[in-house]
Amino acid sequence: MRAARRTTTVVTLALAASFGLAGCSSGTEPAEAGSEAPAADDGPLVVYSGRSEDLVAPLFEMFEQETGIETEVRYASSAEQAQLLLTEGENSPGHVFLSQEAGALGLVSEAGHLVALPEETLGQVPEAYTSDDGTWVGVTGRARVVIYDSERVEEADAPETAEQIVDPQWAGKVAVAPGNASFLSFVTAMRLTEGEEATAQWLEALAANDVQTYDGNDDILEAVNSGEVELGLVNHYYWYAAAAEQGEDAMRAGLKFGAPGDVAGLVNATGVGILTAGEGRADAQELVDYLLSDPAQEFFAEEEFEYPLVADVTGPEGVPPLDSLSGPAVDLSDLGTVDETAAMLDDAGITVG
Repeated sequence: MRAARRTTTVVTLALAASFGLAGCSSGTEPAEAGSEAPAADDGPLVVYSGRSEDLVAPLFEMFEQETGIETEVRYASSAEQAQLLLTEGENSPGHVFLSQEAGALGLVSEAGHLVALPEETLGQVPEAYTSDDGTWVGVTGRARVVIYDSERVEEADAPETAEQIVDPQWAGKVAVAPGNASFLSFVTAMRLTEGEEATAQWLEALAANDVQTYDGNDDILEAVNSGEVELGLVNHYYWYAAAAEQGEDAMRAGLKFGAPGDVAGLVNATGVGILTAGEGRADAQELVDYLLSDPAQEFFAEEEFEYPLVADVTGPEGVPPLDSLSGPAVDLSDLGTVDETAAMLDDAGITVG
């Protein structure tokens, strides 16, 4: 067994957060699941992580301790990682891509840079949270929510639909993170469910309402919690993690899940796929399997309040069960067209990046 040695590389990218580059090379065709015999692994397992180092570094340490597999983890946002993989193409040194949401995985998969996963891996997660072509599998679920300043907004009055979010009464009071991958996926889901024209109109209404823009969900939560802005669009676990740290009674920000069937209640998935450079590497498959194991699924639920996607793993305490949520009917495999979404945001004057 190899000696575990963790080498973490924080990637500082000079790339725009937008997915906008279209000039990408097409990789090799996905292999048939199980058709390649595991090859002798050469060097550390290189992981492109769209999950933050603060969150998943402990998980990689657990993986290394349990398997003896050496990893080299490169951190950046999922949008940046997807863009980098498209740019690197077949020359990418990455073996595994761990993304914070499905859209970035779909983008990389459509370019041919992910290989098919074994059926036994895909079968551990409901079909709704895996790719149609079997090139990535969901790891955790995350719901879009509206957070509101509870000192100025009653819960009953807080928006629960996309249409309500752009109501003129909220002019100058709504915060979003245009370059965040989860927001891009949210708007992409709107394009799929409501159509291009309706989505363009929604974005124009959002811009006309003087939407407030921030870099990320943490910034939005802090802004609402401090009274800087009245409403914000984030993923559910940001609020629960802050409430666990500060105490729920100390939270000025309240949280409201989206209405059933509305895009405001989208449930997206974090996910993982094996890149073409990792095809045939047994350690790459071991990492994917580990992320679906009980210890990893419990880690995400207990430490980050995300929804485990493997059956029989207990969900996060105090959070509505995943099966109680009913977002829009969206195939997460179709969320890869985020570059078109980014262009629509730019057209509406909502800067991505």
